[in-house]
Amino acid sequence: MSEDINIEAAYGLSERGTEEKRRKRPREVAEIFEVVILAIVAVATAWSGYQAAKWDGREAFLYGESTRFRVQASEAATLGGQQRLQDVSTFNTWIVAFSEGKTEIAHLYVDRFSPEYKVAFDAWLATMPFTNPDAPPGPSFMPEYVNPHTEDAAELNKEASATFDEGTEARDNASRYVRQTVLFATVLFLVAISQRFTYRAVRLTATGIAAVVMLIALIGVVALPRL
Repeated sequence: MSEDINIEAAYGLSERGTEEKRRKRPREVAEIFEVVILAIVAVATAWSGYQAAKWDGREAFLYGESTRFRVQASEAATLGGQQRLQDVSTFNTWIVAFSEGKTEIAHLYVDRFSPEYKVAFDAWLATMPFTNPDAPPGPSFMPEYVNPHTEDAAELNKEASATFDEGTEARDNASRYVRQTVLFATVLFLVAISQRFTYRAVRLTATGIAAVVMLIALIGVVALPRL
């Protein structure tokens, strides 16, 4: 009789143990899945934050370069304006000397033209300006006239605009990485919340949502440019 009782007791304990293992198995699988999600999110969050910081640095550098180009363009434009003003002033003085028949003085003023203005001056004389009513008013209106400082200013302004646009793009990339970091933080929140529930369906649902958000964030990070 006692042997039958022991056998029944052992059988009951075995069934309870098997049932307990069956109940624990889904929970263990869920815990492993959560650990995997947390590990991936931890690495991805660190990477996203790292890239956001690098793009922030890139943005600051490019904006600084753009400012430098603007300053150089302003200096070049000032030099160009001064050179043009000097050439025009010298030309006006030459006109007076030439009209008064002071040939030597007129030649002296011609020698004081900048090289670029001298080319335009010779081309202007070739149009017979004193007899041709259709001639340009002066050498500075000739297509041959080129002011190197003014051209440098235009190129520097163009470079400044392009660099500023690159800085804006870098800022946008940094913002995108920050948004992905927020998504990863949302995943961490969902996993933490899911662990508070003992009801398996609710826990699995929260973990599933966390996994979907994690995949969306990972795809976003992979699609973003990297430094």
